[in-house]
Amino acid sequence: QVQLVESGGGLVQPGGSLRLSCAASGFTVDLWTVGWFRQAPGKGREGVACISKGDGNIKYGDSVKGRFTISRDSAKNTVTLQMDSLKPEDTAVYYCDVVNDCSGYSPLVRGQGTQVTVSS
Repeated sequence: QVQLVESGGGLVQPGGSLRLSCAASGFTVDLWTVGWFRQAPGKGREGVACISKGDGNIKYGDSVKGRFTISRDSAKNTVTLQMDSLKPEDTAVYYCDVVNDCSGYSPLVRGQGTQVTVSS
């Protein structure tokens, strides 16, 4: 069964850090393009970070460049999103999805999401 399970969300103060993990089962993360997306209440889904299959080319959304880092662990079959210098506007449900490529949003497999709240 192909599945993605996110973990690591929670409540953090502005300026703090969180580390989100996406555990894959039923497929190998190296062979597929995996992205992190987020959706805040009343807003559409926004691309946060994406890592391409094979060569691991990385793309970040403009609002998180320099603050977030995506990485892939082949041994653990996970994709991780390290989030630093968090801001209240980063508050959203974060999803890990398998997509066709990093140029848009064309999901093949969707995770269930994990809530991130940035507030003092």
